[in-house]
Amino acid sequence: MKSGHITLALVLLVVGRLALTWRARDDAPRVPALLASSVSPHCRQIMLVLSPHDTSEDARLWLLERHLGGWTNVAGPIAATLGHKGLAWGTGEHSSATMPAGFRVKREGDKCSPAGVFRIPFAFGIAAAEKADWLRLPYTPLTTTIIGVDDPKSRHYNTVVDNTKVARDWDSNEAMIRHDRLYEWGAFIAHNPERVPGGGSCIFLHLWPAPGSGTAGCTAMSAEDLRRVLAWLDVAKEPRLVQGLESW
Repeated sequence: MKSGHITLALVLLVVGRLALTWRARDDAPRVPALLASSVSPHCRQIMLVLSPHDTSEDARLWLLERHLGGWTNVAGPIAATLGHKGLAWGTGEHSSATMPAGFRVKREGDKCSPAGVFRIPFAFGIAAAEKADWLRLPYTPLTTTIIGVDDPKSRHYNTVVDNTKVARDWDSNEAMIRHDRLYEWGAFIAHNPERVPGGGSCIFLHLWPAPGSGTAGCTAMSAEDLRRVLAWLDVAKEPRLVQGLESW
């Protein structure tokens, strides 16, 4: 066989094996139809989180990548937990018109995680920046002065700020350096991006309190799985969290 034919055959063999690998691993549920149309065409990574029912703390997570016009499962299912009271319809890139009839709407302090399509703009952690070079998201190193503002009356509502660099106008906030180290590593979920007062704030991806334990409204998992997810998320691929029910 001529060398050109050999090269072509090898290329075809590799492509064929990749296609077979993608099909073999493409065993994740599809992105729910009522949310799929809201996923940006520029998004090439989806963190898909599905719950069995709207009051469940338990959920499963898959990491999907867009290849050749379709979505491929590259990891999962991964055990994850949601808010203590399950899911409520959030505010993100999805349309409010697609909300299922009777579904709860996300509110501040409701202990529900948001359902919908959301950007994942940055990661954070207690490590110094030079120790976070394995991340491909922008990184915010946490200090004792970094807080999440959850007071709807504040102009800084639903933001993470350094309280030494902005004028205080809030009555309540969440310290990002915690004794339980839930935010040792994490990422910000862009729920309620317009920061509508009372619409819900400071939604994160973070460590769960204990195996299978729910959260105050965030999405959580084990330390090993969280690092795996964070290492996979790539700002250049415009990742999104798509979160909803298995039945959708």
